[in-house]
Amino acid sequence: MTESPSDRPEDAEPLCSAKGCRAPAVWALRWNNPKIHTPERRKVWLACDEHRDGLSSFLDRRDFLKDVVPMSELSPTDG
Repeated sequence: MTESPSDRPEDAEPLCSAKGCRAPAVWALRWNNPKIHTPERRKVWLACDEHRDGLSSFLDRRDFLKDVVPMSELSPTDG
């Protein structure tokens, strides 16, 4: 079973969103699905250095990827 962010303590270190990866997140991939989200809505996947390109490519091929920022630039309203 995949652990959801709500299953983790608030002070736990954010982890990469790639399946099976337990590495600390370094990047925030902000995206939206225009078929179901309003244009300003941003969902967030987290990525370690190793999975940043693969996760970004997956979202970009679907025209979902909006931007990629360091975790330090992620705002509380993202997600």
